Amino acid sequence: MGSLWLGAFVGFLITLFLGWLFPGIGHLIGGFIGGLAAGIIARGGMLIGAVAGFLAGIFGGIIIAILAILGLAVVGGVSGGIMGGLLGGLAGLAVGIVAIILAIFGAIASTIGGFIGGLLAR
Repeated sequence: MGSLWLGAFVGFLITLFLGWLFPGIGHLIGGFIGGLAAGIIARGGMLIGAVAGFLAGIFGGIIIAILAILGLAVVGGVSGGIMGGLLGGLAGLAVGIVAIILAIFGAIASTIGGFIGGLLAR
């Protein structure tokens, strides 16, 4: 029996790397490949593979949202001082919420990949 959390972490790293390497569509393809790897590493069948893939996809979306909030707050702070940092943080929050909504598609791709990976590992 493999490890659910190790599979989710490795799947997250693959998703993050491919999403960074190929922005946009790379996050979806990386989510599928990361979910596939998560399901294979989890080695618990289709359900455990799907859970590992889903966790990998959700972690990827959350990290992207956090980086958007922090990035825009820093850019606003550097260019506009304290008030610019606050406004940049608010803009980052809006972008982060949109990123989390769009990350649902990445989580779905990761879940499908994890389902297939769990099936292959069984």
